[in-house]
Amino acid sequence: MGDYEKQSLNKGYYGPSIPPPSRSYHSHGRRGGGCGCCCCLFSFLLKIIVTVVILIAIAAFLFWLIVRPNKLKFHVVDASLSQFNLTTDNVLDCNLNLNMTIRNPNKRIGVYYDRIEARAYYEDVMLKSVTLEPFYQGHKKTNVLYPAFNGSSLVSLGASKVSEFNSDQTSGIYDIDVKLYLQVRFKLGAFKTGKWKPKIACDLKVPLSSDGLTSAFETTRCDFDF
Repeated sequence: MGDYEKQSLNKGYYGPSIPPPSRSYHSHGRRGGGCGCCCCLFSFLLKIIVTVVILIAIAAFLFWLIVRPNKLKFHVVDASLSQFNLTTDNVLDCNLNLNMTIRNPNKRIGVYYDRIEARAYYEDVMLKSVTLEPFYQGHKKTNVLYPAFNGSSLVSLGASKVSEFNSDQTSGIYDIDVKLYLQVRFKLGAFKTGKWKPKIACDLKVPLSSDGLTSAFETTRCDFDF
């Protein structure tokens, strides 16, 4: 029995094959990990941006819901044009007086009018510019302005614009544009905003008064633009 065991052990032994050790490629693993970190960072930043945008939108909606801001309303309710003559040496004599109203329809917002400059134009040529007194306008208030454009102005009108002037002179109604250039601040409770510079444009059709008789002027709403 012992001789048999020794003889068996001396023969070749064939057992199950042993697989070779697996190779690990650390460099490839590091690249994949770096890409994952970048993707996670991008996703995190995107979530922050989306959250901030949503919070701003919610805050803006709540502000609108509470304050309900409305645009200021500008009207020219009366206009008197007693003189509008163009001489041969391109001097235009003008006497134009306006009655304008500014309405603040807001319940919680007041307005500081720090600067008010009114300009009168005819055929895109500025005739006169006047500066009006600054003032504060409270909630749901209406204020009246009285800009007056009187005097002579040297103007440069081409042939087509002179033709338009002659047509207006025949009809007795002149197309005059009045623009307001403002510097305003808004007040909500104790908070005051910085200065805004809206522009107000009023396209007027003003009849010429003759012999003390004034033709009817139609109230004109002005355009408000920031």
